[in-house]
Amino acid sequence: MNRTASAIILLAVAGLGIGLTWLAQQQALPLVEEQRAAIENRRLLDVLPPGQYESRPLLLEAAQQPDSLLLGGTLMLQGGQPTAVVLQSRTQGYGGPLELMIGIGMNGRLLGIKTLSHSETPGLGAKIADQGSPWLQHFLGKSRADTPDADWNLKKDGGQFDQIAGATITSRAATHAIHDALRYFDEHQAQLTGKTAHE
Repeated sequence: MNRTASAIILLAVAGLGIGLTWLAQQQALPLVEEQRAAIENRRLLDVLPPGQYESRPLLLEAAQQPDSLLLGGTLMLQGGQPTAVVLQSRTQGYGGPLELMIGIGMNGRLLGIKTLSHSETPGLGAKIADQGSPWLQHFLGKSRADTPDADWNLKKDGGQFDQIAGATITSRAATHAIHDALRYFDEHQAQLTGKTAHE
């Protein structure tokens, strides 16, 4: 066999390998997307009461808030009716970016909060990411209707919320980001859900 024939066979085998790899990727793409969506939906359910939900991504306007940036939002429906809005927020903690997922019911009350990522100090600010963080739990059920805007601060800043011991900056950043999310929901509820304020 001469060099030309060997080169042609090698190119054919390489082309066949590339083609089969591409075909396998194309066939796996729907499954990969389905798994990605399932993982995302599980994350969303972490900040909502148990139940069956449909999710619809939201386009957020004016996502930059006074103390945080809203990275995205999802409208959660049950039986085709809006039940909650889940907002993903990023703020600056002590050690770096702090990302929270915040679930808000149609009545404007906090349903759940979960830390998605952080760079906080282990044993101090990192407590914000503990499973079922007791500190985050004390926000549940709160709304701007029962907690005036001026009270959305730490007690040491004249507000009503305790801080995580030894983590004032982290606590302050999270409190302000949660308040920003509630304010955004209240001010944009009609666009987010198709319903007027706390229908």
